[in-house]
Amino acid sequence: MARATNSPASRKRRKKVLKYARGYFGNKSRLFRYAKEAVQHAWQHAYIARRKKKGNMRSLWIVRLNAACRNAGISYSRFMEGLKAANIELDRKILSDIAIRDQVAFLGIVKQAQEALKAKTAAAAQA
Repeated sequence: MARATNSPASRKRRKKVLKYARGYFGNKSRLFRYAKEAVQHAWQHAYIARRKKKGNMRSLWIVRLNAACRNAGISYSRFMEGLKAANIELDRKILSDIAIRDQVAFLGIVKQAQEALKAKTAAAAQA
């Protein structure tokens, strides 16, 4: 009996991997053995990067907020403390977007945070 190689499925699988490997340098884009390894590594890096992206975006929002807060005359940490004291529950993404797009509204939020900080320190001094 002849050996069954499952040729159509194998060819389809190899063509799929080589399609993913298009644009890779050298043998990695032409030979299945090397393309398979390169594609697997690329997928691992993509998986990891999708998770890292979330932390990178948070860092970017914090940097933007820090710059906007400094222009408004308050440090980032004091601003966040003031937001907590004023019970303003906006996340860093929304705050950085407001700081970029609507500076007047951001200055209003900063003023509310500063007033809440003053009230907090006054209450602490009374106690």
